[in-house]
Amino acid sequence: MPPADTPSSPSPKLLDQVRDRIRVKHYSIRTETQYVQWIRRFILFHGKRHPRDLGTQEVEAFLTHLAVEGNVAAATQNQALSALLFLHREVLGIELPWLDKVTRAKRPRHLPVVLTRDEVRAVLGKMEGVYGLLARLLYGTGMRLMEVIRLRVKDVEFTRGEIVVRDGKGAKDRVTMLPESVKADLRAQLAWRRNLFERDLRAGKASVYLPDALARKYPNAPTEWGWQYVFPSGSYSIDPRSGEERRHHLDEKLLQRAMKRAVQAAGLAKPATPHTLRHSFATHLLERGQDIRTIQGLLGHKDVATTMVYTHVLNKGGHGVLSPLDM
Repeated sequence: MPPADTPSSPSPKLLDQVRDRIRVKHYSIRTETQYVQWIRRFILFHGKRHPRDLGTQEVEAFLTHLAVEGNVAAATQNQALSALLFLHREVLGIELPWLDKVTRAKRPRHLPVVLTRDEVRAVLGKMEGVYGLLARLLYGTGMRLMEVIRLRVKDVEFTRGEIVVRDGKGAKDRVTMLPESVKADLRAQLAWRRNLFERDLRAGKASVYLPDALARKYPNAPTEWGWQYVFPSGSYSIDPRSGEERRHHLDEKLLQRAMKRAVQAAGLAKPATPHTLRHSFATHLLERGQDIRTIQGLLGHKDVATTMVYTHVLNKGGHGVLSPLDM
């Protein structure tokens, strides 16, 4: 034991404890940022009182405030709830009882925006280069925006014609198809990427981000070719966690802007985004008679009920009846 007059190390600040725990759990930097922001807002809402001195009523009051005064979407309120549950369970060691007095934000029941095949062709025809390739991968594989942006070299399998989607929603892996029509352009992208990788190696900046556990288990992996992002950023940046200067993946906002320009250039009135291509992927497979369970697996949906929304888009659900005007 240290001598009695030796001061003990100060305890880490609460938000630093939250960050540390999030990193132990291997959550993404995006989740870390969002959780810290929600916890900070919760503390400020209650006059900067320590969350250990707050309980279920204070959590319910904050979440209700978000729905009633803040008029936030249901998904936003759920994100705040997840952050507060994480704080109490993982950092404070407190299990909150069932929060049954929260005024819930109303979840809108909107059908997804879906493009016809002709509309997809029109939009893709207005996108060139890396953004065109990314858009075709979104429509041709059903991947989510961040799944394609974070794609690693080792997860592209040309021989088997498949892509392994790592750490998808819910931290689950899955396999989807690699369309024949993108293989040539994807090989060209990888050849260009290999040259960039070699330049980064010579500059001593070829290391890419890996989750902490993987980086510790495979210390050489961050500078290996297989772990590189297929679609890298055009410049180096400072990793907010390690402080290391490295090349990150392409900023997803660049693809979102390119898609918006293409939709406008194609003359479409629909509010289509990169995620619309995923919706269109599922709908067009269903139109061709593909099994709903297969589509569920390709999309990575936990519950088939989520996938069933595309039957309503096709008007083949419970309301898929012929109008008497057309009889």
